[in-house]
Amino acid sequence: MSVQGSSELQKLKEVMDAREELAAAFKSAGVSFPAMDVRLESTYGLIALGEVSPATAREMASVIATGAGL
Repeated sequence: MSVQGSSELQKLKEVMDAREELAAAFKSAGVSFPAMDVRLESTYGLIALGEVSPATAREMASVIATGAGL
């Protein structure tokens, strides 16, 4: 395997692991967030959260505000 190929696999693993952590956090907070795509378009990879309904956006805002102590 080439160095670049190894780097790509490492980047993919990192972004997939982060996606799973985020999905688990949303689930434990009671937020249903089905669309989280992984994209390897940048140096670090991206987790695209996609489109959300107003209800999901409000759930996320509530969880974030609670966690931030607001």
